[in-house]
Amino acid sequence: MLKEFKEFALKGNMVDLAIGVIIGGAFGGLVNSIVADLLMPIIGVITGGIDFTNMYIQLSGNPVVGDLAAARKAGATLAYGNFVTLTINFLIIAFVLFLVVKAMNQMKKKEAAPVVPPAPPADVVLLTEIRDLLKKS
Repeated sequence: MLKEFKEFALKGNMVDLAIGVIIGGAFGGLVNSIVADLLMPIIGVITGGIDFTNMYIQLSGNPVVGDLAAARKAGATLAYGNFVTLTINFLIIAFVLFLVVKAMNQMKKKEAAPVVPPAPPADVVLLTEIRDLLKKS
């Protein structure tokens, strides 16, 4: 059983998956930083200074004017601004992964293109025809 587990754990696909998960985690942090530090301030300027991360609707409890953390302590809140930020994160990650997969598929097509053998020289074709005619007689 230990041998079977070792074979399973050390298969190329498992190692590739583990590497993908680790890189994906780092990539997620990078995308979060891009969204929070670069895109959201630009979107905030375009929308007149709106900060999506602190946008919410107070569902219960005393209405709180301030940040999202204080509103959550006061009662149930619907933090739709956080959802907008996470949706932008998702769209960026999905688009980048789409580009990566598209590039990989194009590379596979180039690699998988069948190599057409060159046409045989004219003398070989002539000799083949003579051989075939001699076989018929």
